[in-house]
Amino acid sequence: MEDWEALLGYRFRDRSLLARALTHSSYANEHRGSDHNERLEFLGDAVLELSSSAFLYRRFPAEPEGSLSRRRASLVCEASLADCARKLSLGEKLCLGKGEEKGGGREKDSLLADAFEAVIGAVYLDGGFEAADGFIRRHLLDTSEDGAVFFDAKTRLQEYLQRDGEIGIRYRDREESDDGQEKTFVAEVLVEGAVLGTGRGHNKKQAEQTAAAQALEHLRSAGRTDT
Repeated sequence: MEDWEALLGYRFRDRSLLARALTHSSYANEHRGSDHNERLEFLGDAVLELSSSAFLYRRFPAEPEGSLSRRRASLVCEASLADCARKLSLGEKLCLGKGEEKGGGREKDSLLADAFEAVIGAVYLDGGFEAADGFIRRHLLDTSEDGAVFFDAKTRLQEYLQRDGEIGIRYRDREESDDGQEKTFVAEVLVEGAVLGTGRGHNKKQAEQTAAAQALEHLRSAGRTDT
């Protein structure tokens, strides 16, 4: 636990808070007396909103409210939080019920993002807002390359293509099965009816993000964007 707390960058006074943050409701339902992380997730979400809002307010002093709101939505999206959780190996630490375990819960973006928010809530209760804000800055706000604020690929693509006005962008999705074992999602991003990128993922959102990233790479290669 001490080694993992070093990775988190925070040492808990009350480790029961951390244990609760890592306990999914499916586990609690199978083990009477166990408490799950949903209340901590609720609290962590609120702390995250305040921390990220203050960060963006300071980082972009000239931007209006609407632009800051869009940046915040992209910054704290499920894919971004799940990525943070993976870097902290939260999936390995989760207590899951048998069904969730068999269903690949340790790799689900939704569970990982929820766990990350629950840990934020646990840090807040254990050490206050300053400690939670520091945790969020270390693992989310200050971690992107060159200090740039995280924007998911779909947002980047939309902002670039629609900078001069509306343009038709849509995603076409389908499911594929791998020998009947695991489902894979395939997505294509179409711009004005033409396929600009294709991506695969464990869920539709991931596949669409990968497709958008490929489209951006295509535009970079063509010298059409520095995004």
